[in-house]
Amino acid sequence: MAVTKDEVEKIAKLAKLKFSDKELEDFTPQINEILGYMEKLNELDTEKVEPLSHPVEQKNVFREDKLKSSITTEEALKNAPSKDEHHFKVPKVIGDK
Repeated sequence: MAVTKDEVEKIAKLAKLKFSDKELEDFTPQINEILGYMEKLNELDTEKVEPLSHPVEQKNVFREDKLKSSITTEEALKNAPSKDEHHFKVPKVIGDK
């Protein structure tokens, strides 16, 4: 299955992409080469191969939750450039309408 320059242009339009004539000329053989690889994959016997949700099987990689002490509010605010009793003070970033 090969695509033409016009079909590449149509695909680009559907993807809301704009290419010059030179780019379309360059992409056409590249897309045909990719499609050739896809055809090669269709030749493989996958009858006894189970579908995968991921290419590499993994176990849960999260660490176990363990309760441990945290820093105090005073320690957290110790080096803050601007603060009040319990909070960091930051410049206003949302303007009035």
